[in-house]
Amino acid sequence: MALVLGIALASFNQIPTDINIGKYTKTLLSYSIVGLGFGISVEQAITATSDNFMLIAGFIVISLVLGVALARLFAINTEQGYLISVGNAICGGSAIAAVAPAMRAKEDNIAIALGVVFALNSVALFIFPFIGHLLELDQVTFGKWAAIAIHDTSSVVAAGASYGEQALLTATTLKLTRALWIVPLVLVSALIFNRHGNNKVSIPSFILLFILAIIAAEYLTALKPVFDGVFLVAKQTLVVCLLLIGTSLSWGKLKQAGPRPLLFGTTLWLLISVTSLLWLLYF
Repeated sequence: MALVLGIALASFNQIPTDINIGKYTKTLLSYSIVGLGFGISVEQAITATSDNFMLIAGFIVISLVLGVALARLFAINTEQGYLISVGNAICGGSAIAAVAPAMRAKEDNIAIALGVVFALNSVALFIFPFIGHLLELDQVTFGKWAAIAIHDTSSVVAAGASYGEQALLTATTLKLTRALWIVPLVLVSALIFNRHGNNKVSIPSFILLFILAIIAAEYLTALKPVFDGVFLVAKQTLVVCLLLIGTSLSWGKLKQAGPRPLLFGTTLWLLISVTSLLWLLYF
């Protein structure tokens, strides 16, 4: 509902143009994810990460390889195809933003890739919980699926939250594990495209703070009531994030992308979503 409201406000030009909403959204989302760390135990985080490391790594590699092959099939230019594949493989807009400077991607290619990935994120937020309930997926399985197959962290966390608390914690933990692959991917991207500009790589600070929050909640037991309160507030601020994200979606971005990049991104996303779901159900 929050996402739809944000899209509606943007469609009717009710969003202030003098405020950098994207900047505040990114900041609030980072704080919200850190807050979620106070509701996850150390044992739960280690188990979820170690048990699913190869699964996440495998689908990241599959997404990238399949993306490169499909980009040629759809006659997408190399930069666009690679950026959309990166967004699909790691964590949507954050991965695109991190990789683009290393390969010195053109601004229009970056904008198109972001538009495609964001459109698919919006769809995933609605249809993943619906499919999960239709197939009667348990919360852990749904959390894993969301972490693997949905692009942006915001949509992964929101989909998990709508499905249940266990799904939320599983999806968030595995999604941030997946996001750590940004670091080697930036280095590889710089080598592939033979760019020698500013290839400085850094891990997003909110991921490190998320880990520290998990550790604090585990060992500072005297502060448990405070941590529980922060965890509850974090889940509510995620709703605000979804409203703000909705305000950035415009028909202009989708028109700018054109049909082929959107069709390419949708095909890649569907293949990964279906394959990962079948894997989780039968292997």
